[in-house]
Amino acid sequence: MTQFLDTANAWLTSRTDESVRRGALDAFVAAGLPTTTDEVWRYAPLADFDLNRYSVATPTGIAPTTPLTESIAALGSIVVRTLDGVVQAITGDIEGVTVTWSETRSADSATERYAADSLATLNWALMGGQLTIQVAEGVNAPGTIVLLHAITGSAVFPNVSIHVGRSATANVAEVWFGGADALVVPCEEYHVADNGSLTIASYQRLEQSAWYVSRTTALLQRDARVHQSVIGMGAKYDRARNDAVLQGTGAQNELWTTYLGQGDQVHDLRSHQMHEVGRTESRLLSKGAVAEQSRSIYTGLIEIERGARRTDARQTNHNLLLSPHAHADTVPNLDIRENDVTCAHASSVGPLDEFQRWYLESRGVTRHDAERLMIQGFFNEMLDVLPNNLARLLEADIAGQLEKVAVV
Repeated sequence: MTQFLDTANAWLTSRTDESVRRGALDAFVAAGLPTTTDEVWRYAPLADFDLNRYSVATPTGIAPTTPLTESIAALGSIVVRTLDGVVQAITGDIEGVTVTWSETRSADSATERYAADSLATLNWALMGGQLTIQVAEGVNAPGTIVLLHAITGSAVFPNVSIHVGRSATANVAEVWFGGADALVVPCEEYHVADNGSLTIASYQRLEQSAWYVSRTTALLQRDARVHQSVIGMGAKYDRARNDAVLQGTGAQNELWTTYLGQGDQVHDLRSHQMHEVGRTESRLLSKGAVAEQSRSIYTGLIEIERGARRTDARQTNHNLLLSPHAHADTVPNLDIRENDVTCAHASSVGPLDEFQRWYLESRGVTRHDAERLMIQGFFNEMLDVLPNNLARLLEADIAGQLEKVAVV
């Protein structure tokens, strides 16, 4: 990875906060790239990954748009447009909500939680800057905060931090698009204070040649609530690691993930529901379909700390195989260090239900339309939790993608 590091070092020397970032880059170099001997990367196609294909540079030009992104932008009370992880424009206003952008990174930004994740560590070294959204205490923010992430560069490291104050609520929707032949490594944190509520939906619609390796961490205090939807449609390799740390009694976290695999795509989803205290609740539902030669990987961990009594945690993963050449791996895990808890995990892998298809065909629906209806119904459950106007836009876009999928 010498060529990549040459561009990274050259870019760092132009930064006023080089000394702060340098430690993270040194930590990445010491750790090296992940390998499949590491359980969290066990099924990843790392043999196809060459970091030297990418370079680090300051973005230039104006962020592109698409009809989909502009339709979603029209839903936003606040719209933030970024290009290669750098904010270009912030429009709109919500009373009690502050959106700021800083090109520098403070000395205490990096945390020990990323020490074992070399690519997340690389984000803390090479982020173009940090986008911070603050929702003040007691503010019930109306409307939606929309983040439009355009990718035109080679190696891009966006960084987003959302802070929801005590007894405040916020709704956020973000879209990732562009990214031909790019490496996109976002790192996001969601801090939700006592009795706060955050709903966030992420729609990954990058070009099929991109590598997307994201990590999000939600930290929930007493009676805090987070609902997170993660939808992956694009990228050659789509990896989403979504962690939730429930730190206060009464905290509730819901994570819904879905994906559609085409060609030789790989969708790699990993979740970690960490219950540090008792009387907390988490739910995970992951549903996706893989067609042609694509494959999916789901690895989930529910971890319950000693003393976290009356915890209720569940995870479910369902996979549709739309081709005999498609493949799905599902690995749910439980690590429970307390007796008085309720935990469950379930997974399934299989083709479309023949009886349901026969039923539709017997009512005059063509085989092609019957298959599309069944697959779309499979996805619609994941979209029903989104705001109606956003769900309709994403449903139409996903339906367009489904038309390109051959069911064998």
